[in-house]
Amino acid sequence: MIQQYPSRLLETAVQEFAKLPGIGRKTALRLVLYMLRMEHEEVGRFTEAIDRLKNEVMFCRVCHNISDQEVCPICSDPRRDASTICVVENIQDVMAVENTQQFTGLYHVLGGLISPMDGIGPSDLEIESLVQRVAEGGIKEVILALSSTMEGDTTNFYLFRKLAPYDVKVSIIARGIAVGNELEYTDEVTLARSIQNRVPFEQK
Repeated sequence: MIQQYPSRLLETAVQEFAKLPGIGRKTALRLVLYMLRMEHEEVGRFTEAIDRLKNEVMFCRVCHNISDQEVCPICSDPRRDASTICVVENIQDVMAVENTQQFTGLYHVLGGLISPMDGIGPSDLEIESLVQRVAEGGIKEVILALSSTMEGDTTNFYLFRKLAPYDVKVSIIARGIAVGNELEYTDEVTLARSIQNRVPFEQK
């Protein structure tokens, strides 16, 4: 049964909120009705935050993490180990690894995983920029911290082949993470141990 709304403006707002991941129409309706009860100033701050996020947020030109500047705070921090790069699928994974407080190197965000069934190939990801970082020298180790899924393993193998010509150690996080699990949903202790106990890729 299609729910009837007393206002087309309300219906339009619900439709837009329902486009967000994990938000159904019932939840969208609750959110919209809540916003209707908010003060105008509160709604203004909310919409301004969304508008600035969309128009002003940048992606670090080095690692492709979200940033407010051309180079993110992690890449520009002289205390980080610039000789070690941790390769992750997305921005959430950077946050997950950072929360372990066990990694002091730099990151490289691929922006996804190779998935032929979804039409995602190597050229759709930030792979060539990773190879370029390694080719420029100074990188001693590349840690592949991708999800333990078929797509993650496919991407790991492709990256290993691409980095093989260079004098760089390629390691993979230990399989303390259950096969099929997404990295961002892994608890911090398990993730920290997986990074600490990483192994050379060819021994996987």
